[in-house]
Amino acid sequence: MIYLILIVVFLVAMYFIVMNLPAFGAEPKGKRLQRIKQSKLYKNREFQNISHTPNIAEGHSTLKVTYDFLFGKKDPLLKPLKAIPSIHTDLRNIQKNQDVFIWLGHSSYFLQTDGVSFLIDPVLSLYGSPFKYFNKAFKGSDIFKPEDIPNLDYLVITHDHFDHLDYPTVKSIKDRTGRVIVPLGAGAHFERWSYHEESLIEEEWGTEVLLKNNLKITFTPARHFSGRKIKQNNTLWTSYVLETPTKKIFLGGDSGYDSHFKTVGEQVGPFDYAVLENGQYDEAWKYIHALPEDVIQAAIDLKVKNIIPVHSSKFALALHPWNEPLQKVTDLGKEKGLNILTPMIGEVLDLNHFDHQFRNWWED
Repeated sequence: MIYLILIVVFLVAMYFIVMNLPAFGAEPKGKRLQRIKQSKLYKNREFQNISHTPNIAEGHSTLKVTYDFLFGKKDPLLKPLKAIPSIHTDLRNIQKNQDVFIWLGHSSYFLQTDGVSFLIDPVLSLYGSPFKYFNKAFKGSDIFKPEDIPNLDYLVITHDHFDHLDYPTVKSIKDRTGRVIVPLGAGAHFERWSYHEESLIEEEWGTEVLLKNNLKITFTPARHFSGRKIKQNNTLWTSYVLETPTKKIFLGGDSGYDSHFKTVGEQVGPFDYAVLENGQYDEAWKYIHALPEDVIQAAIDLKVKNIIPVHSSKFALALHPWNEPLQKVTDLGKEKGLNILTPMIGEVLDLNHFDHQFRNWWED
């Protein structure tokens, strides 16, 4: 009995030691927590989606999904058999008058328009997790490092999951970052990581914020969840609408399909571009991660013809073949007459030209 008690005490102590590591961020407290409690989106001590959103869909069990993920038979193409093709564009030498989108792998991308630069959901470490043991990046997808990031006007975060908010990356680029745009609650992580409170633009759905050069960003809904520890949904998740004097762009973040796409399309659309999650999905997770057919319907709802799919081709976070998301969304988009833009990691997409032609590089 004594040994059992010692083991339990040791495990509990280790848990608190690990959870207190900087990578796990911080819990909202003080003024931030009071603000969260006043939000209409916060009920029963957690943020809520518009619709009821179970993490596991009906007809599936958490136990079965977990077993299949850990011990089930893996597809031979779960990971690429060789390095995926990519281009190491020099981000520091992009001129301020260039309007570009450059995918950095998974859901990380550099965006510059109307003289204003953005970095969205950067994960430039070799692992999409708090530990250097799992979720290792595919060879070829890891060519961009934190030191490649130039001085930024805005760092934009959609939610606080490890594959969208990487502590080593944001810590490294702190002194090159002007302002940080985060959903309500997530600012606690950044303050723990030595970002100043004044540098944070921390809001909830429906809030419009004026940015440099007459740009405007609006916090819009997503259907997902949040959390860097066992407790979930104590910070908000979001999508964004970025409006400039010359274009309108939807920044999707992680989201299952729901009515918010149609609402945003009717209220703000049509859009010139939409960056949409497409990858790391499963029928069991359809409420929190879009299936390829959901991506197409979301694009139709948003009234956008140019879709940039992200959230694939860097980490194996689901059991589908690594290249299935791009193939499926491209085929489905062609059937609907949509323009699916699929640059390689690091390949420059000129936002001022709508006749983009990218090859199906994932078929190589």
